[in-house]
Amino acid sequence: PGPQRPCDAMGQSPAVRSVAGPRAPLPLTPLLLALALLAPWGSAGGSCPPRCVCASNILSCSQAVLSSVPSPLPRFTAVLDLSHNNVSRLRADWAPGRLAHLHALLLSHNGLSFVSTEAFAHVPHLRHLDLSSNRLRALEENLFSDLAELEVLLLYNNEISSVDRTAFDNLGRLRKLYLGQNRIARFPLELLRDGSRLPQLALLDLSANRLRSLPVGELQALPAWLRDRLYLHSNPLACDCPLFQLVARGHRRRLSAVMDFQEELRCLLPTAPVPVGILTLAGRQPLNCSEAREAVLEAHLGDTVTLSCDTRLRGVRSRHWVTPGGERVLEEGGNGSAALLANGSLQLRALRPEDAGTYACWVAGPLLNETLYVELLVHNFTLHGPHDTLNTAYTTLVGCILSVVLVLIYLYLTPCRCCCCRGAEKPPAPRDDSINSSVLSTTPNHAAGVPGEPCRSRSASTTGTGQNGRFKVGGSPQPPARHGPKVQRKVSDPDSVSSVFSDTPIVV
Repeated sequence: PGPQRPCDAMGQSPAVRSVAGPRAPLPLTPLLLALALLAPWGSAGGSCPPRCVCASNILSCSQAVLSSVPSPLPRFTAVLDLSHNNVSRLRADWAPGRLAHLHALLLSHNGLSFVSTEAFAHVPHLRHLDLSSNRLRALEENLFSDLAELEVLLLYNNEISSVDRTAFDNLGRLRKLYLGQNRIARFPLELLRDGSRLPQLALLDLSANRLRSLPVGELQALPAWLRDRLYLHSNPLACDCPLFQLVARGHRRRLSAVMDFQEELRCLLPTAPVPVGILTLAGRQPLNCSEAREAVLEAHLGDTVTLSCDTRLRGVRSRHWVTPGGERVLEEGGNGSAALLANGSLQLRALRPEDAGTYACWVAGPLLNETLYVELLVHNFTLHGPHDTLNTAYTTLVGCILSVVLVLIYLYLTPCRCCCCRGAEKPPAPRDDSINSSVLSTTPNHAAGVPGEPCRSRSASTTGTGQNGRFKVGGSPQPPARHGPKVQRKVSDPDSVSSVFSDTPIVV
């Protein structure tokens, strides 16, 4: 073999190129024609519709002044662009045959005002649907339920005012939902509450609608990776402190929905003629909202709590917790009272006073990292039940106070033991009554007093036979009754202290 000839940059020798001759650049139209000939349009798949451009499996009929979907459509169509036309109604028979390869349908800027609930029965593998910039007014029941593989749904810039809660049923793979620039006054946020209706949803655009209030508690309970792409700006929201707390926490966490649209996050005050920035409500009259705090969790001694690592990153590769004492909890199960759960949360069992403090969750994502802080407050007493909020020291103090009050009542508020007689004076009891003469009796006999006079104690002193028929020696005779405003005090009977149990008196 002779010596090899040098090759050029294309890998061909000059001799070969001289035989083939120089190649002239092909015009654009013949190139598209060649692509069209290589595509399956001329085969059993069907021909390219008039006024459309076909390239491989892409069918573009944009700006073709169409009033209906061209028919027949080639069965190999994967991308169908019908935007900027006059297709005002999308009926169930717009695609006579099953388009098993279609994954993108573009119908924006058509003046579309009606979409049949069976319009997508022939395109079960659709992943991208663009219905933006039309005249849709309502999303009917089960409108998109045939699109189980749908990932992106664009409905912005319509006239939608009503959204049925079942309109998005069976959309288990939906990741992005654009509903901005409509007339929605209430969106069924229960679709997002438990995460089972739209489990893969990562973006929800409700901006520039007519929302006047938000369920702040439900929104705050959503995972941070969903709140990161929950766009609520440019709505006529009423100002209140819960709304400020929601936006301020998003700003502290640097969520995209807050950081990218700070100027458009505005609300209406009753006393202000124009909307004000939500983030400017801190300390401002008339609301005077307090500053937003980091996540704070309160518990009691002996409780079991779970600290959530509410990261805004998806596709987390790894995460670990750092306790206030600097201890790292890396693996599931942990050690001691701290355990890392499968979902990334940290569980603390049998809380102690030293467990209080700030915990840090370190998250490593595919593109960036994030650190979350959770402050735990441990109250220095146990909580025995949901309604038992009194500790031992408090109950002891209350018991002492009640005891003192009862003693004071007994000492100063006890009613007088003497009974002021009312009406006529009762005759004294017979002296032979052993009960009246007993020295063990705690209540002496009293004479009746004159009404209006205080009661005075006295003993019955009458002459006559004493106990056991004996005459009382030394007894004082009863003085005659006196008439006048006062009654003379009776003299006590000195013999009343004699023994009750013996007939023989005690002689001193």
